[in-house]
Amino acid sequence: MKILVTGTAGFIGAQLAHRLLERGDEVIGVDNVNDYYDVSLKEARLARLIGHPGFTEVRQDISDRSVMADIFAMHRPERVVHLAAQAGVRYSLENPNAYVDANLVGFMNILEGCRHNGVKHLVFASSSSVYGANEAMPFSVHDNVDHPLSLYAASKKANELMAHSYAHLYGLPITGLRFFTVYGPWGRPDMAPFIFTKKILAGEPIDVFNHGHHKRDFTYIDDIVEGVVRTLDQVAQPNSEWSGQAPDPGTSKAPYRIYNIGSNNPVELSRFIEIIEKRTGKKAQKNLLPMQPGDVVATYADVDDLISDVGYKPATGVEKGISNFVDWYREFYKV
Repeated sequence: MKILVTGTAGFIGAQLAHRLLERGDEVIGVDNVNDYYDVSLKEARLARLIGHPGFTEVRQDISDRSVMADIFAMHRPERVVHLAAQAGVRYSLENPNAYVDANLVGFMNILEGCRHNGVKHLVFASSSSVYGANEAMPFSVHDNVDHPLSLYAASKKANELMAHSYAHLYGLPITGLRFFTVYGPWGRPDMAPFIFTKKILAGEPIDVFNHGHHKRDFTYIDDIVEGVVRTLDQVAQPNSEWSGQAPDPGTSKAPYRIYNIGSNNPVELSRFIEIIEKRTGKKAQKNLLPMQPGDVVATYADVDDLISDVGYKPATGVEKGISNFVDWYREFYKV
């Protein structure tokens, strides 16, 4: 298939593009390669894709309406995986406008491109952050998610609502994926696994919020990519049993689906740090701090729908995943 993937200089987008190319798909990769984090890492990810048969790089900003309209009209993708976004919970407290531009305006341009160019299926990245103040564990796609705790989370919830309206109005099949704390080789430098590994290897202290008692459903990158591919291949269908009398947030009368992709096995942050210490052979100097604004105490994915609908459950254990990440980090940065 011809698949447009946004965010191909990003962590998940680059890995997904590799997977699609390896199975013979044609990939049009869109990314503006912004400087939210280390541009050289983004360029290194792209360098592994550029020149690969079937890959077309398009260095543009998804928030530019006319540019995105031209890209869709020129390439006419059959399916779209939309991963480009302004990421980060804490950064959304510092620069909220970046989230409006990328996550709301950008997503609107994707929806319009799909609507006007006969796209057969749109898969987009939502986030476990949408569960917000919800404390019912594990988090289910059938739960209400109307209490976000950060603008980042609110922007992702808004994406889900915008997507549903387009599925309803235009019959556009759309699947939203709530990712849970993705980590692994080629990961993001603004996330805890990367920050901790970098500082522990350098002998520098690490900031540990909530005194290390956070629990996160850490999900390995290969498991995320597998979940994206499986849901992409299964075009969203209407739920014939959906009722407006008892509306199910995870499905619809429209061709719209929401799935969690998580390991279904939350790990306390302190334990996660211990595994990094073991793999690096160094003890962490911990600066124990209280909760950060916008943070949630725990995340825990209910993946029953993912299992029943596409036959998949992430399975990479955190010990193996962290070992792979630390090995990659040492090799890439020559540490």
